[in-house]
Formats: sequence, structure tokens, C-alpha cells
Amino acid sequence: MSPEHKEAIRQGRIESSAVKAYLEALTAGTATHRSADPGAIQRRLRGVEDRLAKESNPLKRLELTQQQMNLTAALNASSAGSDEAKLREGFVRFAAAYGKRRGISYKAWRAVGVPASVLKQAGISRGD
Repeated sequence: MSPEHKEAIRQGRIESSAVKAYLEALTAGTATHRSADPGAIQRRLRGVEDRLAKESNPLKRLELTQQQMNLTAALNASSAGSDEAKLREGFVRFAAAYGKRRGISYKAWRAVGVPASVLKQAGISRGD
């Protein structure tokens, strides 16, 4: 096997890994939404916790408990934002070459949930 062939195989693996990781994140629902500011979420969470500690109405406590759970989940998701950005960055870098080599159309990317804005960043257009 020539050095060029080995390099082509290595490059293909890098591209495939980056595309696969991003698509898996999309499937898991972690790469589809912008992450909120963790500081803002933390402030809202403290406010809900303060209100929860003082609330005596059981229905209000129920609603506040759900808000607390939602904000905690949002805070955890926002801390994963840098990972999402790295996955998106890898996808943007390699998706066009991967898609061209594999014959993947714009419509196919969209059908699996890749946002149009990400495809645009990757240099994949509707004509592809």
C-alpha cells in the first residue's frame, strides 16, 4: 500500500468520525439547540429554589419543583455546549468532503436533521 493510499484511508477515517459524532449528537438531541447562558440559568434556578423554600401552596410547590428540574437539566445541557461546538466544528470542517466522496445530497443531510445553517457553514448547498 502506497503512502498516499494510507493517508487517504486515514483522512477518510477522520472525516467519518467527525461526521458520525455530530450526527449522533443530533440524534441524541444535544446539538440542535443553542445553549443558554449558564449564569442566567443559575440565577433563575436560585430564584426558583428561594420561592420553593417559602411556598406553602402544594400546587405552586409542584410547579416550582418542575421548574427547578427543568432549569437543572438546562444547566447541565449548557455545560455540554462546548462539546456541541466542537462536534459542530468537526462536522463543518469535514462534511463537504465526506458527502462529496459518498455522494450524499443536501436533502439527505437535511432529512437526518442537520440544520441548514450548519450545512451552509460546511459549504454544502442545495445544489449538492
